[in-house]
Amino acid sequence: MSSPSPVELVTRGRSAAARLRRVLRRTILARRRSLAAVLAGIAVLGVLRAVSPPPGPTAEVQVARRDLTAGAVIERGDLERVRVPVALVPDGLVAAPVGSVLAAPLRRGEPVTDVRLVGPGLAAGFPGRVLVPVRFPDAAAADLLRPGDVIDVMATGSRSAAPGIVAAGATVAAVPAEPSSGVGGDASVGSTASGRLLLLAVHPQDAVDVAVSQVGQLLTYLRSD
Repeated sequence: MSSPSPVELVTRGRSAAARLRRVLRRTILARRRSLAAVLAGIAVLGVLRAVSPPPGPTAEVQVARRDLTAGAVIERGDLERVRVPVALVPDGLVAAPVGSVLAAPLRRGEPVTDVRLVGPGLAAGFPGRVLVPVRFPDAAAADLLRPGDVIDVMATGSRSAAPGIVAAGATVAAVPAEPSSGVGGDASVGSTASGRLLLLAVHPQDAVDVAVSQVGQLLTYLRSD
């Protein structure tokens, strides 16, 4: 086999060099495209950061760790601390709710506000009304009521010639929990042998009638309107 001539060697060298240039050109072009895509992504991210508003201030609030029922006494384990935007902090936030009694159910994640507790702040949720504690003799019937229910209160007894409504359109503001009777430990929480205590929001003109009528018998009628 004869060795290649100098001309053939030069030709082969040029072909190899041409192939190498083509490979290098494709590699550089591919890398340029990748680099261009990366730079474009960085540019878009920079624009988004420039036009996005900076994060606003936050505040720490106490929220319910789980669903809590009306009448429950809030314990430390019922709450957890979370940070929320200042704009979302509700009015009437209670700074130290542990030991307070819930006037209405509290959902998991809901902040504790004054209108959810039995106390002075509860009246703010019922403008134009007064809060009156009323003990109903039929504890089983009263246990069916929930905060927010609108009822008519009817009085019967020796001081009434005939049954009559003493408070129309009263709203159940709270269903406080009451201790058990202590006899055998079987009494349900919130009801006793003498009935069931409810906190009602009534019209001012009805407050005296409701208070006086408690010497007799009280009945409740849940309204549908």
